[in-house]
Amino acid sequence: MTPRETRADVVVVGGGPAGLTAARALCEAGVGSVVVLERESEAGGIPRHSHHTGYGLRDMRRVLQGPDYARRLTLTAVDAGADVRSGAMATGWADGLTLEVTSPLGREAVTARAVVLATGARERPRAARRIPGDRPAGVLTTGQLQSLVHLKGRRVGESAVIVGAELVSWSAALTLREVGCGTALMTTEHARADSYAAFSVPGRLALRVPLATRTRVVRVLGRERVTGVEVEALDTGARRIVNCDTVVFTGNWIPDNELARLRGVDIDSRHLGPLVDTALRTSADGVFAAGNLLHPVDTADVAALDGRHVASHVCRFLAGERRGASAVRLVAADPLLWVAPGLIRPGDPAPPRERLVAWASEYHRLPQVEARQGGQLLARRRLAWPLAPGRAFRIPWDLVSQARDDGDVTLSIA
Repeated sequence: MTPRETRADVVVVGGGPAGLTAARALCEAGVGSVVVLERESEAGGIPRHSHHTGYGLRDMRRVLQGPDYARRLTLTAVDAGADVRSGAMATGWADGLTLEVTSPLGREAVTARAVVLATGARERPRAARRIPGDRPAGVLTTGQLQSLVHLKGRRVGESAVIVGAELVSWSAALTLREVGCGTALMTTEHARADSYAAFSVPGRLALRVPLATRTRVVRVLGRERVTGVEVEALDTGARRIVNCDTVVFTGNWIPDNELARLRGVDIDSRHLGPLVDTALRTSADGVFAAGNLLHPVDTADVAALDGRHVASHVCRFLAGERRGASAVRLVAADPLLWVAPGLIRPGDPAPPRERLVAWASEYHRLPQVEARQGGQLLARRRLAWPLAPGRAFRIPWDLVSQARDDGDVTLSIA
């Protein structure tokens, strides 16, 4: 069956905060036709089924619950003139800027002058974490849990173990409480909770969630339904059984990079999303990327600001601007795991919010960040915010903005 052929100025793949904000900004800038492809039944992304508050602070200057934030993002994009298509999945590429799309209307080949990939990130499920044991019902990720509860109106169990102690882990605890499921234990391999104390301390007190640091789940128990997990203390090797009927795997994010890989764009070997410069260009001409596809994972409003940033550079591309030939690579050194964007081009603008986003494996209360190029110190600064596993770490752009077109720049903690 021959697919229908359509054209647009810009196609945005992903109808979450980054994609919808990019679409709105493109329309407001006068781009003629902007199509948003969202594979779910409704646009809005993860906030659609996250019923806690805290969304919209940085991009909308107000605090909203997740579903309200998702609806507002969708409505403003549509009102600006974007064609937001739900239930439409980009399954591949016919050529450089032509996407193969499957929707309830059938197969379609959509050719654009520019493409923005805003496909986001997802939590690694149990199988990807290689946790052995039985294969019972009741094993979920946070996304699956919130979809069951908030979109499908389903109940879960009565007692859960949450694997991870990131911000999203406390979101899972709130969702469990809403349906009468207590949290028997929250477990993390790190020496302290990964989320900010402003969330973890009230969470432990108000939700009565016991937190076990320096521990890991090594086995899931149960035949038809989860009956418990085996938890190991990393410092002593001692193991114990925690009874529960639900296990929620949280955090441990990976970008939804399949479409980027199919296009053949360069992938950052550390965070596994597209390797981009500060204008959020990928290695493929006319293909851009934004949001948590690039930094898995940051807050929804930061992803939205990525969308606003990329829109301005897509407009410049449509007007004929092209990237410079040379680029300097940004390299993260332990305990930094990755940094995004990963490329600096002479003459390019600062990244979104004039911040680089990094991820770390260790906690440092007041980290001193160093930037070096060719063995020479570019800048060193002690920052007033902590470096911690499980949360985005922001590095001021001016630490690397003076880099020369002369070899990699290495970012490290002094």
